Amino acid sequence: MKIKTLVPVLSLLLLVSCKTTDNSITYFQDLDNQPAAIAGEPVNYAPRIAPDDQLSIIVSGTDPSAVAAFNMPLASYLAPGETNVVSTPVLHTYLVNSGGEIDFPVLGKLHIAGMTRNELTDVLTEKVSAYVKSPIVTIQIRNFKVSVLGEVNRPGTVNVPNERLSVLDALGLAGDLTIYGNRTNVLLIRDNNGKKEFHRFDLTSAGTLTSPYYYLQQNDVLYVEPNKARKGNAKYSQSGQFNISLASTVISALSVLASLAIALLVK
Repeated sequence: MKIKTLVPVLSLLLLVSCKTTDNSITYFQDLDNQPAAIAGEPVNYAPRIAPDDQLSIIVSGTDPSAVAAFNMPLASYLAPGETNVVSTPVLHTYLVNSGGEIDFPVLGKLHIAGMTRNELTDVLTEKVSAYVKSPIVTIQIRNFKVSVLGEVNRPGTVNVPNERLSVLDALGLAGDLTIYGNRTNVLLIRDNNGKKEFHRFDLTSAGTLTSPYYYLQQNDVLYVEPNKARKGNAKYSQSGQFNISLASTVISALSVLASLAIALLVK
């Protein structure tokens, strides 16, 4: 092929390659094909209380002295590694035991595992009402956290101050996926009454927004696996390091042999 003919062909190929885009990193690619408001099944995202949860429970009312018996006392504590007791008293939390129970003042042992925060609030309000007029019960799950691992910018454990955390919220708190994260196969691992549940999200599809697993539960784990480019780079890096090490060894050996040969010739 002549050079004059080859140049236009190469130019055309360059233009086509410049327009090629990688849609594997774009979220919700089919969202434009969806209605303006995506209707999904109603999702109750409220977490269920489980063994080992830590609960803050405060009972208040118009008469503080009347509800005092239902509240844990404030206490100062010694922080790990510190020699001085923390001066600001804190409220004790209730630890749900392996049987799903807590030992509540006056009321005794209560089985609360499987309840939502609102359900437990209603139960305690009813029971305390037998002793106090118009009590107000405030409950918070203090150890609500999820872990985000893999190809994200800030992997680790995320503490959740409220009960509503979506998979997108968790990924946002972890700094979003890196360019090497596989957006079509994000794994969710959930402990459900001692059994492990698994679900996979395709973040390139709008179907993620209507998934029953869209809202996370306490102690959920999200894992973002590396994409093909990252896996390929890892293999190449390992192979490249081996080749460099091998070449360095060969060069060192040749250098020693050359030095010996020169020494023998000089003699």
